[in-house]
Amino acid sequence: SRIRSLGSKAAQLDALFLHRVQRFVRKDGTVSYGGQRFEVPYELSGKARAFLREHDSHLSLQRLRRNQPLTASDLQELERMLVQAGGSPEVIKLATDQNHGLGIFIRSLVGLDRETAKQAFSQFVVGTTTTASQLEFIDLIVQYLTENGTMEPARLYESPFTDINQQGPEAVFPAAKVTELVRVLDGIRERARA
Repeated sequence: SRIRSLGSKAAQLDALFLHRVQRFVRKDGTVSYGGQRFEVPYELSGKARAFLREHDSHLSLQRLRRNQPLTASDLQELERMLVQAGGSPEVIKLATDQNHGLGIFIRSLVGLDRETAKQAFSQFVVGTTTTASQLEFIDLIVQYLTENGTMEPARLYESPFTDINQQGPEAVFPAAKVTELVRVLDGIRERARA
């Protein structure tokens, strides 16, 4: 019932109970630690994204958003922009490694240009009879790429895509079109990898 003073041990509390680990914040505002995901305040994950969006007209960033080939000079310029946004070289390297490339990391922050994404999938709708489900499926892919920049083909078997058909793209498109769809997604990702 009585509160006792910690005395000289009070100065050691932080060392005993505070454990700091540097982690990459994903676009969904989470970090992983010890095999679990934890949410991080938006302010921390949004800093680089906000800076890059303010500089959206930069040529290297435009090339990345429009799925055009990147040069070594573009990659240097994009890295410089991240440093200017407040990123340390160590954190940038970690994010680059975790995303399998600087271009993929930055595109995950700024997304793919909507018209570029639509054009990449235009062959699925031009000159063919397209069902409402197929159009909706393609539109969802375009929307995802616009927000996230790239897309792993495995994502096609998750919601919202499986909300159209639980069996995934094979139930919406013929097998040859599904193969082409995956090829387009892989091509978009490779262009960002540089």
